[in-house]
Amino acid sequence: MADPQDDFDDRFPNGVFTAELIAGAGSNIGGPARQPELLFWRMLMSRAKPRVPETVDLLVIGAGAGGMSAALAASIEGLEVLLCEKTDQVGGALSTSAGTAWIPGNSLGASVGQPDTTEAAEEFLSHTVGDVQGLAQRKAFLASGPAAIDHFSEHSKVKFEAAAALPDYLDGPGAAFGGRALTPLPFDGRELKENFAHLRPPREEFLGLGGMMAGRHELFKMLAPFRSLENLKTTITIVGRYFIDRLSHSRGTRLVMGNALAGRLYLSLLERGVKPVFNTSLVQLIESNGTVSGAILETPDGQRRVMARRGVVLATGGISWHYGLRSRFFPAPVEHYSLAPAANTGDGVDAALKLGSSFDAGGVSPAYWMPCSTYRRASDGKRMYWPHILLDRAKPGLLAVKRDGARFANEADSYHDFCIAQMRDGGQHPAFLLCDHRFIKTYGLGFVLPGGHGLSRFKRNGYLTVAETIEALAAKLHIDPAALRETVRRYNEAALQGIDPDFGRGVTTLNRFNGDGDNKPNPCLAPLGDGPFYAVEVSPVDLATSAGLTVDEFNRVLAEDGKPIEGLYANGNDAASIFRGVYPGPGIAIGPALTFGWRIACHAAAKPL
Repeated sequence: MADPQDDFDDRFPNGVFTAELIAGAGSNIGGPARQPELLFWRMLMSRAKPRVPETVDLLVIGAGAGGMSAALAASIEGLEVLLCEKTDQVGGALSTSAGTAWIPGNSLGASVGQPDTTEAAEEFLSHTVGDVQGLAQRKAFLASGPAAIDHFSEHSKVKFEAAAALPDYLDGPGAAFGGRALTPLPFDGRELKENFAHLRPPREEFLGLGGMMAGRHELFKMLAPFRSLENLKTTITIVGRYFIDRLSHSRGTRLVMGNALAGRLYLSLLERGVKPVFNTSLVQLIESNGTVSGAILETPDGQRRVMARRGVVLATGGISWHYGLRSRFFPAPVEHYSLAPAANTGDGVDAALKLGSSFDAGGVSPAYWMPCSTYRRASDGKRMYWPHILLDRAKPGLLAVKRDGARFANEADSYHDFCIAQMRDGGQHPAFLLCDHRFIKTYGLGFVLPGGHGLSRFKRNGYLTVAETIEALAAKLHIDPAALRETVRRYNEAALQGIDPDFGRGVTTLNRFNGDGDNKPNPCLAPLGDGPFYAVEVSPVDLATSAGLTVDEFNRVLAEDGKPIEGLYANGNDAASIFRGVYPGPGIAIGPALTFGWRIACHAAAKPL
């Protein structure tokens, strides 16, 4: 017997089941003789492919943080929204991120004893980023961020809590130690039911036991489950829940960090009747007399022309995998790899540029960077990447050197600033993180987790370079042994004093926060002791772009003459960063994406801000 869904698809290839068809006009299913079949087709309605309408109020292209927030806010404001996604999963780069949203002046900071003001943040940004291009947009972000978060919290499942201790990445007037960075509440993926399969999972490297998520503080407890009763309870609770999940799901449904926020946005959209249309990408924008009125989309059923009464929002993820623009704007030589999803090939940027839009190179850096180590997995040959965020670089007893054997940066600075220092002479050249045996057993190193978990395996597979002496390690790394020995000697002398005269390691708030508070006098400095010694190679890899389309304070895309292209918005990484290539704090991509998603919706709905 033929599958009824196949029969339905043959009759109605676009998933269209109109009142005229139900009444039998022009079809063979109407009339008294076919009423049983009519009832049968009605029952199949829930299985029909999502219909692509011909006209909506707002057309949103891309279902990451920028696209989902704009679509959700627009739906809350009463607009009819069509959300299209190039892949078969929502979430984009948000799903694989920490999910932190940098929102100065938010209303949640006071609840953890860290009240904040937009005035303090404005002073901070003036000091760290400078009074540069895009000030009007930056002021709009500061003015609307708190209201946007409150609006999402009131009208959707999108919920945050303030972090009492999560400092800005740079020091200066107006810097905050906590309260300014918001973290999403954990989310139960089971609430998505069958739609859970359409939520992009985190990176494999950050999933335990093949599909289990854990927060930062939970991870430390789970790595030492028998150290305390609390650690054991946390481990049993999380692991037990995970094994139950795997009886009916492909991965764990207890979601934290960016995956939790993506799930919350997705569920909020579904509850409002906004069902993303998957495997649907942008072909061309429809423009007439300087106004964008719709787009041509590539769908599984062919091309569709969709008109948008209030505008089109580009949120396709930026240019991370656009080889042409990477080669033009990124430091040479450019690695053709990114931590962003591979589908982020600059579709929205290309479409806007064809209409004469302005492109912003991103200020002091076209991208935001992460030092990553890598190895090729033996089972399937897949290359695995470890972002060195906070577990190792800031801890006492590690130093970073280049091929010349010399240090080049404050190892405890933010991942972005560490990479900027690494690329100071141009290009994404590798460097090496070095440590002794005591360090790797205590804090881990990349894929080797704190406590030394995985040490033997990663020694065997070549991920780690190991030698009994510094000179032997230098030879294996093709570094002059005398140069590396002198670097280690100078570093050790400074570490014993607790002062780093070369790079000031352990001086800033972020340095000390990510260091080891039990290490005195400097939480980030300790000498290298006896061998064996270990090294892992790290290279700068972009995790998001700063370069993008030039936009105004409503994120309307600007033409080359500086005037808005009516009906065209850009959000997320399709729009140039308001921080101009500077990384002032955690969550500087997600915070603006949520804020401007709300501002775009309000502008499209003609709602005063």
